[in-house]
Amino acid sequence: MLDQLIVSIADQKLYGFRQGKLTLTIPVSTALKGAGQLQNSNCTPLGKHFIRAKIGANLPINAVLSGRRWTGEIWSSELAQQHPNRDWILTRILWLSGCELGFNRLGNVDTFRRYIYLHGTPDIEPMGIPLSHGCIRLRNTDIIKLFELIPIHCPVEISEQPYTE
Repeated sequence: MLDQLIVSIADQKLYGFRQGKLTLTIPVSTALKGAGQLQNSNCTPLGKHFIRAKIGANLPINAVLSGRRWTGEIWSSELAQQHPNRDWILTRILWLSGCELGFNRLGNVDTFRRYIYLHGTPDIEPMGIPLSHGCIRLRNTDIIKLFELIPIHCPVEISEQPYTE
C-alpha cells in the first residue's frame, strides 16, 4: 500500500510513496487552465489534500461515470462521437478533499465541493500535458492500479514545482 501521493503539475506526473520511498511514477494530465483553487475556475487546486472517497471498485475498464455513478455505458470511439463535448470520467474516481482552510477547503475554494478527482480518461487522450477541466486524469490501467494501492484518507500534495528527491 502507498501512504502518500505527490502530483507535480510541472512534471505532469503522480508520484507514489511507501514509508517515504518513491515506489510509483505515473504520467497524468492536469488542468489546461493551470493551477488555482477558485470554484468554477477549471484549474487544478494546489496544496495538501487527502482521498475522501474511492468510487468505482470492480467496475469494468472504460466504465463511464457521471455524478459519481456508473451510467451503464462503456466508453468507445462510437460513444465519443455521439457525445463530442462530454468530459469523460472513466473506470474509477479518487475524490479529493482539501486540508487547508481558506486555501483549498471551505468557501469558494473547496476542492471537495468542486468535485476534483483523480480519474480515468479515454486512452486516446494524451498524458504528460495539461488538458483537463481541473481534475487529474490518468490512463485507465493506471487508475485501476492506483485505486488498489491507496487507502481512504491517503495524503495527496499537489504542487506546481517539479519533484526532486
